[in-house]
Amino acid sequence: MNTDFFLIGIDGGGTGTRVVLADAQGRELAQAASGPSGLGLGVERAWQAIRAGCIEAFGRAGIEPDWSRCVLGCGLAGVNNPDWLAAFRAQAPQLAGLAVESDVYTTLLGAHGGEPGVVVALGTGSNAASLDRQGALHFVSGFGFPSGDEASGAWLGLRAIVHAQRALDGRVPDDALAQALLAHVGAHDRDSLIVWLCAASQTAYATLAPIVLAHRTHPFAAHLLAEAGVEIGQMIDALDREAVLPVALCGGLGEPLREFVPQAYSARLRAPVADSAHGALQLAQRAAEQAAARAGGQVTKQR
Repeated sequence: MNTDFFLIGIDGGGTGTRVVLADAQGRELAQAASGPSGLGLGVERAWQAIRAGCIEAFGRAGIEPDWSRCVLGCGLAGVNNPDWLAAFRAQAPQLAGLAVESDVYTTLLGAHGGEPGVVVALGTGSNAASLDRQGALHFVSGFGFPSGDEASGAWLGLRAIVHAQRALDGRVPDDALAQALLAHVGAHDRDSLIVWLCAASQTAYATLAPIVLAHRTHPFAAHLLAEAGVEIGQMIDALDREAVLPVALCGGLGEPLREFVPQAYSARLRAPVADSAHGALQLAQRAAEQAAARAGGQVTKQR
């Protein structure tokens, strides 16, 4: 492998981007974070966030960035849309290598260290995947906001704000949950809430999830969180019908939602070995090895 390479793992979602910078041998040099880089928010915005995170990581490592020496492994939300993926690749800087997969795949790599297992990634959006004992990959959910993303932050927020709407109308009591939701979005009446709703993105809805969790004993929030647990269980079942694989709940809501997953799954739940950014770093390592192998083959042919 070219020892001049820098390997960079990128975990990009709808709320933020995490970056892991390593040398050519995979030794970690620095970590950084930046704004969202899920492709559904725009390809140009995604690259801006990735560049910002990479520059910050290089700065923390005390190294001057040089894109031509960088091999990026990216786990991004939205890559299942071929048009977005093609545009993302087209706007890439001149890199030594680029590997792009879904963020749930890099989450799977990180969570189980490349071994068989199931992951349910729960953040701004949601997705789930498994690597079975025969080495086959399987994916469920991940159809995107607003119709999919079950049990995600955006899914919780989209449903939670309905309680605030009903409270403003007098259909339900104006209680602590409704007041917390309205205060968060800066709404004090029907019109101001409608203004927020008209502008609200997936990321904006996801910011309401912590309020739901903070009011977990409220009947409306409790019902919503129980429903999220059922959705997580259905993803696990779809990926592992025989119920034999370890399961990791990942992402920012993985641990907070663990208590709401039905007890039947408890014995199989495991803490992730590593996060999606480190799974993406594995992608970068593979891409660098493949590039080195191709270069070696070309040299052999020329001889």
